[in-house]
Amino acid sequence: MIKKPESQFLGPEQRTAAWERFGKDRFDVIVVGGGVVGAGIALDAATRGLRVALVEARDLASGTSSRSSKMFHGGLRYLEQLEFGLVREALRERELALATLSPHLVKPLRFLYPLTHRAWERPYVAAGLVLYDTMGGAKSVPGQRHLSRHGALRLAPGLRPDSLIGGVSYYDTVVDDARHTMTVARTAAHYGAVIRTSTQVVGFLREADRVVGVKVRDCEDGRAAEVRGHVVINATGVWTDEVQALSHNRGRFHVRASKGVHIVVPRDRIVSDAAIILRTATSVLFVIPWGAHWIVGTTDTDWNLDLAHPAATKADIDYLLDRVNQVLVTPLTPADIDGVYAGLRPLLAGESDSTSKLSREHAVARVAPGLVGIAGGKYTTYRVMAYDAVDEAAHDIPARVAPSITEKVPLLGADGYFALINQTVQLAEAYGVHPYRIEHLLDRYGSLIDEVMAMADGKPELLQPITDAPSYLQVEAVYAAAAEGALHLDDILARRTRISIEYSHRGANCAEQVACLVAPVLGWGDDEIDREVKTYQARVEAEIRSQTQPDDASADALRIAAPEPRPEILEPVPLDS
Repeated sequence: MIKKPESQFLGPEQRTAAWERFGKDRFDVIVVGGGVVGAGIALDAATRGLRVALVEARDLASGTSSRSSKMFHGGLRYLEQLEFGLVREALRERELALATLSPHLVKPLRFLYPLTHRAWERPYVAAGLVLYDTMGGAKSVPGQRHLSRHGALRLAPGLRPDSLIGGVSYYDTVVDDARHTMTVARTAAHYGAVIRTSTQVVGFLREADRVVGVKVRDCEDGRAAEVRGHVVINATGVWTDEVQALSHNRGRFHVRASKGVHIVVPRDRIVSDAAIILRTATSVLFVIPWGAHWIVGTTDTDWNLDLAHPAATKADIDYLLDRVNQVLVTPLTPADIDGVYAGLRPLLAGESDSTSKLSREHAVARVAPGLVGIAGGKYTTYRVMAYDAVDEAAHDIPARVAPSITEKVPLLGADGYFALINQTVQLAEAYGVHPYRIEHLLDRYGSLIDEVMAMADGKPELLQPITDAPSYLQVEAVYAAAAEGALHLDDILARRTRISIEYSHRGANCAEQVACLVAPVLGWGDDEIDREVKTYQARVEAEIRSQTQPDDASADALRIAAPEPRPEILEPVPLDS
């Protein structure tokens, strides 16, 4: 495969070219689903030399992969469930990400584990952290440190003195999940994969008992096409059962959706130099630093309603506030909340009645000749899930399939990142922006920073901040549309940037400005700009109203009433498509 200039771009030209290829090419692997697992499968298969197509009904990371707790971690709590293999695997992946694959996106993060019981708890936690510190092999983060009550409070003065008797400090990692997933997909495109979002699978192609491709529908204009390949991999997370039903084959496993809600509060509301992990009756609660904010989460409850737009309720928000306020000197109030988001975890059903105890191990199965399904797992182990899925799919590919090499393939932006960090001041002078802006850009784009800034050549105004979201430069919105596959305001404000959760206006105040910035790239006229702005603002209003409701059903009813930015998406897909 000969790479062409800008082969990693996911813009309007590449979108048009992808549709043309769908009609004439035969692929080795067709991936359904643009979350981190689907993107990882596309990258794994492409770097093995296979011809790959990936289709996603909405946007890259539009589901679970943009709504996590923002950690790329081993899963300390899974040690208590004796899932040692999962923790060891995840810690190895954490090490690979920090050192090689995505150091510009995955960052070390110090945690404080407050101790609340005398005698037994400190040795118990220490033993678990010894395992945690040693299971992952080579280490890019420091080991645990034991703290007295005074030492713990010096690290986190915002904690009530009577809420702990001591503490243990350890390190894990934080990641912008949506940007990471999008970067995995772009890296797959760089190695030849055909990536197309707003492209919904509405049926399967068959020859006798074999699946030989998928029927797809463009969610922007309703066009239909057929994509043919040797094997289809269903990597749709919480939609696994729905897509499985389209194939008219009985699945080998079922997926159960668990809702996790997070709230986002300004950084000055909690005084701490470390993230905090708190025990709850059934699980754990994280308090994670996120730029100028803290993310507090998560809940863990069954969800059986709309999969695309899970809604947070007042009860969810009250639970998080009540739990975190038990340990804070200055309690949080609803007025402190700048953002709220809800996501669904795709858990393998059947192990337990409690979603917090369902396994995070993944499962891969050959559902039918030419059709492979994968589900379960956790964000951190996406690369392992990907190569397991491609290994299983290899049985349906006539040619020899090379082994996985993704542990040696840095994501776009990783090469040269550490050197560029040391050149922050020089880069700031070259581009005429403050060094802290360069740090922000390097931690989002890595060594692709030149690509981003090139969009402002001859347009110095693009190096100004977005007026009502000054953490981001205007050029970042333009780059999202030109290179990162963003097609709608929702894609830009909720995933390419995190404006929708980082500002109390949730992006509504800057929707018009961003729409006008990207209109020339996406070919929008005045009518399209108006529709995009109104659609996005309606989404924000629906989310805010849903978060005042007492239960899932009433919150869901308000949230799904908001208009869908993709006008031709089918919900649900008719089974006879």
